[in-house]
Amino acid sequence: MESPKSSPSASSSSSLMENLLGLLRVKVVKGINLAVRDVRTSDPYVTIKMGKQKLKTRVIKKDVNPEWNEELTLPVADPNTPIKLVVYDHDMFSKDDPMGEAEIEIKPFVDALRMNLEGVPSGTTITRIPPCRQNCLAEESCITWEDGRVIQRMFLRLKNVECGEVEIQLHWIDLPGCKGL
Repeated sequence: MESPKSSPSASSSSSLMENLLGLLRVKVVKGINLAVRDVRTSDPYVTIKMGKQKLKTRVIKKDVNPEWNEELTLPVADPNTPIKLVVYDHDMFSKDDPMGEAEIEIKPFVDALRMNLEGVPSGTTITRIPPCRQNCLAEESCITWEDGRVIQRMFLRLKNVECGEVEIQLHWIDLPGCKGL
């Protein structure tokens, strides 16, 4: 005879908080010279995906240089899981067209968060990440200490498309009851 099992939802929600390191806030700032997917322009939006989590920005109509300035927040359990960013052109009557993608490694950002930065002056650069074949950076990305928090700004060159970049910014939110960094 089998023993009764506990409610999966109650145990999974508590284990989720125990495994969670904190929240990553991804500010999708703007798109630069995005690909044209409609007649002369596009209606872009951005999705970010980490593991099974997927979030998206609003659609900006008829603009290949959109400014979203939108913050999307992802719970992080494993800092080795990359973030996949995809830009799409919204279409009313057909499937949305992809406009490029980029992958982001957050490990250098998380490593900077783990440093003891007490007493470090605001505006200090903690580390620099140069663009290379292994990342999607269009230019050097700096992780800085600003107003008591670690910030990383990056310009991502989109892959699998003829042109386009997306500017994003990362910062971390600690959550009470989480495993933490």
